[in-house]
Amino acid sequence: MRVRQRVLTVVVAVLLGAVGLARPAAAATPSYLTMEANYTTVANGWDHVERYLDTTTGFHQEQYPPDGHGDQDGQRLTFFGGVKEPYSGRFLLYSAPGWNTGSHQVPVLLVHGANDNPDRAWANPGESGGYGCGAAGCPSTGLMQYLAARGYRVFAIGFAHKQGDNLMQAQEVGDAIALIKAKLSVPQVDLIGWSKGEMSARAYVSSLKPSWGRPYAGDVRKLITLGGPNAGYDYPFAHGWAHDFSIWPECGGQINAPSPHLHMTCYGTYTAHPEFSFTPSGGHDDYPGQRQMLARWDGTFGIDQTQQDWYTTYYGGQGFYTDGGGIQAAIDAGSLVAPLQAAGVPASVQTYLLAGGTPSVLGIYNENRGPSDGVVFEASALDTTGIGTVAGTALIAGANHLELGWDSAANAQVAGWLN
Repeated sequence: MRVRQRVLTVVVAVLLGAVGLARPAAAATPSYLTMEANYTTVANGWDHVERYLDTTTGFHQEQYPPDGHGDQDGQRLTFFGGVKEPYSGRFLLYSAPGWNTGSHQVPVLLVHGANDNPDRAWANPGESGGYGCGAAGCPSTGLMQYLAARGYRVFAIGFAHKQGDNLMQAQEVGDAIALIKAKLSVPQVDLIGWSKGEMSARAYVSSLKPSWGRPYAGDVRKLITLGGPNAGYDYPFAHGWAHDFSIWPECGGQINAPSPHLHMTCYGTYTAHPEFSFTPSGGHDDYPGQRQMLARWDGTFGIDQTQQDWYTTYYGGQGFYTDGGGIQAAIDAGSLVAPLQAAGVPASVQTYLLAGGTPSVLGIYNENRGPSDGVVFEASALDTTGIGTVAGTALIAGANHLELGWDSAANAQVAGWLN
């Protein structure tokens, strides 16, 4: 049966080509996009990587953590021209093998999450070790190879800022889609957003944009979110003390992530780090994309009262060992959860939501107040508020938050939805 279908597909394609109906006219690359570099020697199985500049007025240089933990590294540093803290109007477009020859005609654009990149997220989950892939043993391939091997035309976007503004990044998601359409002469793509990547992907199709931004162009067929905080998350505030130990350098932390606190006591010393704040503080605003994902879940799942200073961490104030402004102040400073839900995903976009069900992320204090993937509640990842067409939902019971980009069951589910 499959052989007959393939033969019929080829015959139809040949006949359409003979009468000039095979493809729409090629779309032009937008004039505001400039390709600055093309790299053909690329690790982790990619075919090539291009760097683009969006010259639209409105993009700006975002602030980076002064300790360097947010700087570009690995081969991404090369692709960004050796600039450790790139301008946010620049982005990378990765192309997988078969990007222009795959049998599936609708291309796929992958959008990575916070403190991540297209290599670790989609092509080499073990690049940063066990912490990076969510498990002690990490595979050397990911969703990119899985889909490319099955005939999908796969692309991925890489952002300049690992924790950057989701509205600016949503504009670049639109840029990447415009480029793919021009390269392949196709009218639409399928869009996959993992974790924080859900925010920029959803903002694009919802036309939630800066005042200077472009609206949705009607060019997404399917939107798939992997562990996306569709109803937000409050993990850093609900588990603040444990969370901070992975961040605060005086306590041995080194992770590129924001803190719910402005001050913390480490080994008897009370120290200040306004640069780690969710809200603009002391001239710093290094984590705007994280602030945009916040929403309160204390009314549903409470707060982890085993944590030191749990009350003041969540609600704000001076605790015994810490102080901070609390989650509501951070939400008020610019969460996008409610605006995204209000803007809505158009009914023309078939939307699929995937959640992980195992709170087993290696190296962090896992979310334990309710069913979760270790970071995002299942109820948030599967929340359908504001989604016009919910085409499918799935829970991958055996996967945690960082396994959703390479877990075999998750990969199979994604491919099933794409097909």
